[in-house]
Amino acid sequence: MSSTNTEPAVFPTLIDLAAERIGGKALLASDDFFAEKENLLKPGRGIFIPGKYTNRGKLMDGWESRRKRARGHDWCIIQLGAAGIIKGVDIDTNFFLGNNPAYASIEAIHATSKSNAKSLAAAKEWVEILPKSPLKPGSQNIFSVSDAGEWTHVRLNIYPDGGVARFRVYGDVAPLRNHKTGAVIDLVSILEGGKAIAASDMFFSPMNNLLMPGRAADMGDGWETRRRRGPGFDWVIIKLGVPGTVSKIEVDTNHFKGNYPDSCSIEFCNEHNFPVDGMTMHDIEWKELLPKTKLKPNSRHFFEKELQKAGIATHVRLNIFPDGGVSRLRVWGKMEH
Repeated sequence: MSSTNTEPAVFPTLIDLAAERIGGKALLASDDFFAEKENLLKPGRGIFIPGKYTNRGKLMDGWESRRKRARGHDWCIIQLGAAGIIKGVDIDTNFFLGNNPAYASIEAIHATSKSNAKSLAAAKEWVEILPKSPLKPGSQNIFSVSDAGEWTHVRLNIYPDGGVARFRVYGDVAPLRNHKTGAVIDLVSILEGGKAIAASDMFFSPMNNLLMPGRAADMGDGWETRRRRGPGFDWVIIKLGVPGTVSKIEVDTNHFKGNYPDSCSIEFCNEHNFPVDGMTMHDIEWKELLPKTKLKPNSRHFFEKELQKAGIATHVRLNIFPDGGVSRLRVWGKMEH
């Protein structure tokens, strides 16, 4: 195991396993006197309202403990929304300038669903995945993590006290284990291990929004490309959580009213080693699944009879013509191991 600071300060092809939107929860903290632990997992980087105070002090959009007057350090236990392999973290001290922690470390554990917060706090099985590392004030503190473990919970340790605005745990959702072969599921769902791995453009919002649970909260909660001024079209490639045979698809343009794509098509491939070194888009044998089809604004589009007969898919490619925004993509099908 090793961990190092990395640039750039994002992990575009990884999932925030701790995000509140996929079920991440802040279970227990040693202290959250000034600002609640639940703020750590909220979207965005936090806000700052000058002159806004509570009866405990300055209102801060993050997790903030009181000034420690004894030995030790503060900590917060997070239940990941989806168990997975952690590859990077972001310990964001945005707006915490004179009250940020000097250092942080992270531990991880694989626990059963019956484990409660107090038993987790006392557990001896925690494994360090990020050693004690210095933090900068008012900054995204980005670290890569090299660890092959599959974890359900993490513990953020801060030294000795202070405030963190947001905490992101980037990685890959663990392989599917809870479904029988032949079960029909949403093969591209984030919670089932689906992952967007490449896109032509994601200027306005990230590609993995397409696969999030529920319908989009607003236009920013989808995948939107910039306005195309030349020839061509935009696309996104999604790796299925498990190979399967597709039987139904939903393309949802919720909230996209003046900027939805004119039409879309969907292709699939069966490439277990995709992508591999030296392989390009032109090397993939893409097969048509949904022919080019008109879309409507702010609407759910369901396709079943329109789908071409297809074999087992490992990846799908959503093509949008010429550009625009899609809030969610669902690809239901039968699992094939």
